[in-house]
Amino acid sequence: MKTDNSQDQAVLYSVEGAVARVTLNRPEKRNALNDAVIAGIKHGLRQAADDESVRVVVISGAGKDFCSGADLSALQKITGASVAENAEDARSLLDLFLLIRQLPIPVVAAVHGRALAGGCGLATACDLVLASASARFGYPEVKIGFVPAMVMAILRRNVSEKRAFELITRGEEIDAEQAKNLGLVNQVFSDETFPGDVDAYVNKFASLSKQAIALTKGLLYQIDGLGFVEALETGADVNVIARMTEDCQKGITRFLNPKEPPKSQ
Repeated sequence: MKTDNSQDQAVLYSVEGAVARVTLNRPEKRNALNDAVIAGIKHGLRQAADDESVRVVVISGAGKDFCSGADLSALQKITGASVAENAEDARSLLDLFLLIRQLPIPVVAAVHGRALAGGCGLATACDLVLASASARFGYPEVKIGFVPAMVMAILRRNVSEKRAFELITRGEEIDAEQAKNLGLVNQVFSDETFPGDVDAYVNKFASLSKQAIALTKGLLYQIDGLGFVEALETGADVNVIARMTEDCQKGITRFLNPKEPPKSQ
């Protein structure tokens, strides 16, 4: 296992096999987001992208919760900040969401406990969300006169308009099964087996083509802003690129030339 962490860091990073783990490490603060946490997540994601052995990134939280949202000190800073300072602060979170989407490998949120406000936004921004049965999700920003503004662009692509409106204007928490039914969560696992179930799920990426996953992820998000014809044309271009990759060439060869079964004696 490769590690780059110490217990006093806001975010821990480690690699085991094909899996990079980015762990929010402020359990005493319910892993609340602040500048150090956001910077640590970005640093971990970039490390994973630069490591050829990594096929998937798992973001999780130490302690009882995934992430409770913005740190109290961060909220206090908002009230006294200038327009320029608030814009810079907002841009930092925007850059994190973009980085997750632009990373060529899957980014998985492993959510236990609460994922609220910015913490729920962080989970929503990931490509895949795995949740323990007792996990809770919510966007309570409106309760303090705030807006889940940037995550709305992602939330709107995950759930229906009516459901999105309900989630962001009422600010109520929902459980893991409700989140799955809405489309916010991919899989719900029991609390008792959650760590092992997450491992089994993400380790499957180790046997898949890294090149194909990167092209697939990029195309899926690229067609968001395209019309139907443009999406098909872009798909055709990616189809050609995929055909020329080493992984595809080798995969086709294996498919067309399977090993002969052993001859019976």
